[in-house]
Amino acid sequence: MGDKKKPDLIQSYFVYVLGSHDVRGLRTYVGCTTDLERRLSEHNAGTGARSTRGREWRLIYSERAEDRSAAQSREGRIKRDRAFRKALTQHIPIIA
Repeated sequence: MGDKKKPDLIQSYFVYVLGSHDVRGLRTYVGCTTDLERRLSEHNAGTGARSTRGREWRLIYSERAEDRSAAQSREGRIKRDRAFRKALTQHIPIIA
């Protein structure tokens, strides 16, 4: 009968915000994943999203989502909410 896709209930999805501060300034990155630890490692190794390469990133916020669709929807809302991301960056220690 063919391969059936596993329901999203088996996977935990997370929306996350990364923060980075260096001589080029302060930045945030918003994404979603099923594995926060792995994804942060990918970003810091330069194998994550192109826009995150060359910086040291720290996880500054995460939340669990019900499923992939909810995670992607929330990711979009956080990306548009600059005030929320700016408030989060107030807690990033300066990286020397």
